[in-house]
Amino acid sequence: MPPRRRIDPVAGREAVVAWHADPDAADRSTVATAVRYTLEELSLLAPGRSVEVRVPPYAAVQVIEGPRHTRGTPTNVVEMDAQVWLRLATGATRWVDAEDSGAVRASGQRADLSRHLPLVPLADGSA
Repeated sequence: MPPRRRIDPVAGREAVVAWHADPDAADRSTVATAVRYTLEELSLLAPGRSVEVRVPPYAAVQVIEGPRHTRGTPTNVVEMDAQVWLRLATGATRWVDAEDSGAVRASGQRADLSRHLPLVPLADGSA
């Protein structure tokens, strides 16, 4: 059963587009909605519970098929700030570049999200 949506897809996409138009001017509510929406999109695209993706302080999701994490710190964790996550989710930044720069902290053999990104391609300027 797919996860229940908490963010309306229309409102989520609008928040992503608004953030993308001017990342520095986006307010906290817009960023929060955009992050939560894109993490929901990831959970729909890559269902599972083997990797925990964290974008503090906004949200975290468990994704990707594999051994399920049940207690303590998961073995497969991906963590980054909201700006990095939204750049990855929109295609403005490539996974390898974010990881190489240290903007993404990823541990575990399943913690590579590159095949699932971008989620909402906007890097070419389209909305």
